[in-house]
Amino acid sequence: MKKETLLAYIAFGVVCVVWGTTYLAIRVTVETVPPMMLTGTRYMAAGLIMLVVLKLRGEKLPRDPRTIGELAIVGTLLVAGGNLSVIWAEQYVPSGMAALFVATAPFWASILEAMRKNGEEIGLRRGIGMLVGFVGVALLVTPGASGHYAPGFLAGALAIQVGSFCWQYGMVRGKHNVHGVTPLQSATLQMLIGGTLVMIVGLAVGEGSRYVLTPRTFAGLAYLTIFGSVIGYSSFIYALAHMRATSLSLYAYINPAVAVVLGWLILNERLTWVSIVAMVVILGGVAIVQTARREEAIVEREKRAA
Repeated sequence: MKKETLLAYIAFGVVCVVWGTTYLAIRVTVETVPPMMLTGTRYMAAGLIMLVVLKLRGEKLPRDPRTIGELAIVGTLLVAGGNLSVIWAEQYVPSGMAALFVATAPFWASILEAMRKNGEEIGLRRGIGMLVGFVGVALLVTPGASGHYAPGFLAGALAIQVGSFCWQYGMVRGKHNVHGVTPLQSATLQMLIGGTLVMIVGLAVGEGSRYVLTPRTFAGLAYLTIFGSVIGYSSFIYALAHMRATSLSLYAYINPAVAVVLGWLILNERLTWVSIVAMVVILGGVAIVQTARREEAIVEREKRAA
């Protein structure tokens, strides 16, 4: 196995586990830190740390306007679109459920890949898997899943789906449009640009006056900055540079399981039989989609070899 491939799988493992724990940290931190200020602080701080790392490694940020523009678009989609939507939603949605809603990521990845010129087509089996997964999402938004409808719950669930689409589009765009930069350079600029944009908007809408840190929420913010952003986001960008976007989206299998267990153990988030069934159905749909993709790839290789 090539060194780059091995490191990509290690990075993928970090994303699977570490990002599963961030749902708990977000739920804790958003108790006193508004969503935009949380997102902006987290990614701006992480971006500055990454700048120091780049300096120590002797790397410079890209200066090509086209490359910077593309990284700005990707960073906005991932940070301001994908991550902010989850943070905003977790004001109303339990951390474990938020992770389950994000588990639909492979579906959006498949749709976006199919929309690309010469992209991977969605076959019948993958279509069925996506339908099964969205049935699980429908189960998850019923009153039986959480025991009641909390104010903002449905809006939060919808926001996560919109954010998931933005995240997957950012992934696909970054995979195919960003060239000539290292994963470290890419991650640094994306975090700085995305975090700064969200911070500016947050200050403009008055979130700064509600920015309060307690020992508990400071710990959550520090964890999100170091582990979720510096380590997790950098690992994600590295894996994205060396893996298929549809394969990388498999982290959606692991993140929900980690988040659900932590939410139940630490935050006493309620687990009902409906939410458990919904989790099984969603992940079952993801499994159908991913196994179908792998089988299609095998068939295509056999055709080329014949």
